[in-house]
Amino acid sequence: MSEQDKPLLIKRYASRRLYNTETSDYVTLEDIASFIREGREVQIIDLKSGDDLTRQYLLQIIAEHESRGENVLPINVLTDLVRSYTNQAQSFVPDFLAMSFDMLRDGQSKMMENLTTIPNPMSAMPGFEAMQAQQKAFLKAMTGGWSESSGPQPERDAAASELDEIKSQLADLQAKLSRLKD
Repeated sequence: MSEQDKPLLIKRYASRRLYNTETSDYVTLEDIASFIREGREVQIIDLKSGDDLTRQYLLQIIAEHESRGENVLPINVLTDLVRSYTNQAQSFVPDFLAMSFDMLRDGQSKMMENLTTIPNPMSAMPGFEAMQAQQKAFLKAMTGGWSESSGPQPERDAAASELDEIKSQLADLQAKLSRLKD
């Protein structure tokens, strides 16, 4: 197993300082977050007791990012997570979240693959056609049914010719009225 494949071991000393065993130096929570963003697995162990503190520190990293305004988790998701600790949902929530993030990672990987192999990478995304149909329906609703194309439309052509005819009739009536006055 290569160094990058096994988790980076971080030891927490009694002083609460975090020690990177690979580089033999102290690290901060932000350093640990950087390792994780780079794709590295991290394991944080209490030196004295041997307890695995990884979950606690990962939650602390998330809390710090959220408190700085880097809101990734919407309030309703946070609320549902709190609820899951107080009811029967607790049993399936971890599996559901894990599967959801696996699907997200897989989708991102497939999208990145498709960027180089398909002329329109978005068309390969699952549900792309449905998303396009929804966008078209939304645009149609927002524009009052106007077409998206810039060319003349049959309905517009018919309306324009009716308007031209009415203008012509109005001009004829005005001309007749002018003759009657004379």
